[in-house]
Amino acid sequence: MAVKIRLARHGAKKAPYYRVVVADARSPRDGRFIEEVGRYNPCATPAFVKLDLEKIDRWVKDGAQPTETVAKLVAQAREADRYREAAAKPVAQTKEADRPMETAAEPVDPAQEADQPTADAAAEPVDPAQEAGL
Repeated sequence: MAVKIRLARHGAKKAPYYRVVVADARSPRDGRFIEEVGRYNPCATPAFVKLDLEKIDRWVKDGAQPTETVAKLVAQAREADRYREAAAKPVAQTKEADRPMETAAEPVDPAQEADQPTADAAAEPVDPAQEAGL
């Protein structure tokens, strides 16, 4: 018995919705099938594709032949899974030894610090009469 993995059309006129099914090659397109392995809705934005890749792999291993359209959908689903897995991986943490050491600022002598004016002192209003010594 020749077994195919193909699309079975459902839905309304001008609004198709497909089931991905494993069926005998001699049965009609929308007729009897052995097992449903996925769904595909091309009318959704973006297109909805849900496939059970484990079941599809088992059927292909047993000799089922996917149609061109189903083969393209399976390839897209595998690519999406790879992308999803890559995005889900956590960012690798760097070791403490790999990080550059932060250098501390040079120690400041408290005597030198007292001689330098602070930013607050520069902001204070100065009376011109006091500056002149009057």
